[in-house]
Amino acid sequence: MTKFEVYKVGNSFFSNKKEAIALLEQRKFGELRSGKVLYSLFEVLYLLDEGKIIVIFGKNKIDFDELLKKDMKKKYVVFKDLRNKGYVLKEGLKFGVDFRVYEKDIYREGHAKYLLYIVEKSSLDLRDFSAKSRISHSTNKKLLLAVVDSEEDITYFEVDWKKI
Repeated sequence: MTKFEVYKVGNSFFSNKKEAIALLEQRKFGELRSGKVLYSLFEVLYLLDEGKIIVIFGKNKIDFDELLKKDMKKKYVVFKDLRNKGYVLKEGLKFGVDFRVYEKDIYREGHAKYLLYIVEKSSLDLRDFSAKSRISHSTNKKLLLAVVDSEEDITYFEVDWKKI
């Protein structure tokens, strides 16, 4: 597959290229709306990193480093790790988490399996943890904690409720 253009307008990213449609169908990147494939920032970062796209803003090309802000690095590392493992990640804002995580083969037909919460090794806030745990339980999903250390190694913890 050759590189195709993704356009940045404001904070949104989209493409109307046939390659974008093919990538959506094959690898579940983006969402189809009004004949265009819309992408999240992290999907764009991943596709740039993989050399699949060119991002156009006005008349200029934007590279990976221009889009990746310093405070987003750990979030991107987790996104990339899970995408490489075959999961599909979508924004988790309405659930108060970093991402919703789908198993690739059931994305579009099913619900997210996990709500993903990313924390640094020494910064797990128990109130946040409790709130996210309750939301995951009430939405019939499992909470997935991604703990990222200073060397960007990731440890995942699956959190589930146990009735006793």
